[in-house]
Amino acid sequence: MADLRLSAAVRNNLLSLQNTTNFINRTQDRLSTGLKVSSALDDAVAFFQAQALSNRASDLNDRKDGIDQAISTLKAANNGIEALDKTVKQLKGIATSAKTASQNEQADLTNQFQELLNQLDQIAGDSSYQGLNLLNSTASHLSVEFSTLSTSVLSVFGRNLNVSGIFSEATVVSLDAQSSLTAFGVTYSGFSSIGTTVSAVDDLIATLDSGIDKLRGAAKALGNNVTFLQTRLDFTKKYVNDLREGSDKLTLADINEEGANLVALQTRQQLGIQALAFAGQAEQSVLSLFQ
Repeated sequence: MADLRLSAAVRNNLLSLQNTTNFINRTQDRLSTGLKVSSALDDAVAFFQAQALSNRASDLNDRKDGIDQAISTLKAANNGIEALDKTVKQLKGIATSAKTASQNEQADLTNQFQELLNQLDQIAGDSSYQGLNLLNSTASHLSVEFSTLSTSVLSVFGRNLNVSGIFSEATVVSLDAQSSLTAFGVTYSGFSSIGTTVSAVDDLIATLDSGIDKLRGAAKALGNNVTFLQTRLDFTKKYVNDLREGSDKLTLADINEEGANLVALQTRQQLGIQALAFAGQAEQSVLSLFQ
C-alpha cells in the first residue's frame, strides 16, 4: 500500500501542530508536578546536580538529628551537675552549722551529712540520657559527627562526679550511725569538742569548697560544649536549607511562567489547526475543478 502523499504546506503545518502539542503536554506536566526537571531525560546536567545537592542535604539532616540529641545529653549532664552543686553546698552548710551546734544537734547533722553524701552518688548515677552518663565514669564518651565529607567531630569525655570523684584528693571512709564521721582523712566525733575541732571542720569546709569549684568547672565545660553544638546545629539547619534551595533552583518550575506558556501554546495550537485547514483548501480547490 502506497504512502499517502501530503503537500509541503500541509506537512509543515502538521509538524508544527505536533510540536505545539508536545510543548503543551510538557507544560501541563510541569504544572501538575511543579518540576521542570523530573528526570535525566529532561536535563541530565541539572538533574544530577540537583540530586547531589539533595543527597548532601539529606546526609546533613541526619547529622543534625545527632547534634540535637547530643545537646540533650549534655543538658541532662549539666542539670545533674547543678543538683550536685546544690547538694555539696548543703553539705557545707551542715559542716558550718556544726561549729556552734549542741552535741545532740551535731549528731543529727552527722546523719544528715551521711544521707547527703549518699545522694551525691545517686544523683550522679541518675544523670543519664539514652543510656549515656557523663557524670559517673571517665570511660563514658560522647562523639558528635558534623559531616560525612570531613573528619569534623566533637568528643566529650565523661567525668567521675560521684563522691570519690568530686573529692578526689580526699577519701571518704565512713560516716556511721554513732555520730562518728571519718571523712577526707579527718575524724570528727559527732562534731564535738568544738574547741579542738574547729580547725578540722574548717579543713572539711575547704575540701567541700574545692568540690564546688570542680563542679563549677565541669558545668562551664559542658556549657561551652552545649553553646558550640547549638551554633553548629543552627549552621547545619541553614546549610541544609541552602542546599535544598539550590536543588530547587535547578528543578522547580516557575508556575507563573508555565501558566503563561500554556495559554500561549493553546492559542498557537488553535492557530495551527486553522493554518492546517488553510493549507488543505488548495487541494479542495483542485477537487472543485472536477465538479
